[in-house]
Amino acid sequence: MQTALANAGLAPVLAGGLPGSAPPIRRAETRAEPRRSYAADEEIFAEGERTAFFYTVVSGAVRTCKLLSDGRRQIDAFHLPGDIFGVEAGPEHRFNAEAVTETRLAIHRREPRALAGDDGALARAVVAAMMRGLERAQDHMMLLGRKSARERIASFMLALSERLPGQGGAIELPMSRTDMADHLGLTVETVSRTVTQLERDGLIELPPSRRTVVLRHPAALRHLAG
Repeated sequence: MQTALANAGLAPVLAGGLPGSAPPIRRAETRAEPRRSYAADEEIFAEGERTAFFYTVVSGAVRTCKLLSDGRRQIDAFHLPGDIFGVEAGPEHRFNAEAVTETRLAIHRREPRALAGDDGALARAVVAAMMRGLERAQDHMMLLGRKSARERIASFMLALSERLPGQGGAIELPMSRTDMADHLGLTVETVSRTVTQLERDGLIELPPSRRTVVLRHPAALRHLAG
């Protein structure tokens, strides 16, 4: 297993670069695969903190973000149930992580032996999560660099529909319009105006619960998203 981890690049990622003694560990984090709940907007870890743990989203949603020097916020990604996050190449976290809604996480120690149990199932899950994260980062780079506001929002909603369970094309958005704006590189006003226009065009429907979106014409949205 150690060889397999080294070949996959996980041994140095999960065990290397932790100088000094580990930070104090709360009692709840010493059990095998402990779980912890976070309130909406509660911080999970901060940029610059040592990467003693990584996490799996059990329920809820997490945003990873960075505050720019001028005070603006850029949301790197949203992590939804089943997603793994907090795996870093270096000894410190490069982003802040916050619960978007009430969220429950499974907590894993950042060390190779934490992946050796259960026939390496966690190790395989981490590798798969890293590959998915790379794909999403590439898609996000293309979205920010080349797409219009309508194309960005159409792409975002289609991606969420694939990641969130829904009925009849309906998806429950865990994030606010402000979160969407900070992820898509838009203003809140542009997000609201564009979402309203997509509704007027008949591509989506916004029920009374404004966090719910029904994708009425996914094919048209895919064409719009490019």
